[in-house]
Amino acid sequence: MLKYSLKRLLQSALTLFIVVTVVFLLMRLMPEEGYFGSGFEKLDEVQKENILRSMGLRDPLHIQLKNFYSKLLHGDLGTSIIYRPKVPVSVILKSKVPYSLWLGLASISASLACGITLGILMTQYKGKLWDKIGTAYIVVINAVPAAVYYLFIQLYTTSWFKLPILFSVDRPISWILPVASMSLGSMAGYAMWMRRYMVDELNKDYIRLARAKGLKNRSVMVKHVMRNAFVPMAQYLPTSILLTIGGSLYIEYLYSIPGMGGLLIDAIQRQDNPLVQALVLIYSSISILGLFLGDLLMALCDPRIKLEHQGGSR
Repeated sequence: MLKYSLKRLLQSALTLFIVVTVVFLLMRLMPEEGYFGSGFEKLDEVQKENILRSMGLRDPLHIQLKNFYSKLLHGDLGTSIIYRPKVPVSVILKSKVPYSLWLGLASISASLACGITLGILMTQYKGKLWDKIGTAYIVVINAVPAAVYYLFIQLYTTSWFKLPILFSVDRPISWILPVASMSLGSMAGYAMWMRRYMVDELNKDYIRLARAKGLKNRSVMVKHVMRNAFVPMAQYLPTSILLTIGGSLYIEYLYSIPGMGGLLIDAIQRQDNPLVQALVLIYSSISILGLFLGDLLMALCDPRIKLEHQGGSR
């Protein structure tokens, strides 16, 4: 287990290095206007060139990359140029992360609880009312674009239940619609996969043997079916959780939540290249970390899974 963990950690570090390098190089292909603040149009070519040189953007690419990694290893994510001129990105993120964190934790808790419960009910009542309701819900959520039902919820649910249409720090009730909207897609995914894996387990021979020995249905479902069905889901849970906590780009923008998701959209719209670069790197790191933790969690859930090569087999 330790050997595999170290191997996966090194692979994740290498992947992150490649992603960071590619993002860095792609950002250098972006329009140079993103490295200037207000008054860009008033600058002549000589002034623009001097500013770019002072920022090190006229150095050879390998020198720029070396300087970038040197700053990154010291925790320097750069400085915003347009969004909040001359303010370090880390300072901007410090005020944004708590909103995305609490929104993500609330929505992932709701989607996990409701999604897994729905998947279990669909399995227990396969072909009956709960299964049909769950299937209809999953089909609708996957068929309708998320932006459509997000807008539907925001426009109509606010009037039906007298809920705030926009987020407000001083009104806890304004969290309800963003959390509910953000939970719908994940909840459908958890329900669908939980049902699928539980049905697969129910059709296996060891379940028939357990029932033939007289084990109660509840004991079979809890100790065997649910436990084994959760193992393949475990691989994707950390990624889902971390990305959800990282914030939903559209939800935060739609409800005017001052989190990381809305910040990325604002940074792209304003062409604040250093801020965009820092945020893309953060989301990339979250994704890679989620994959790494997913592999470890899957192994912890089921010790029978062999993570290391033994005798030419896995």
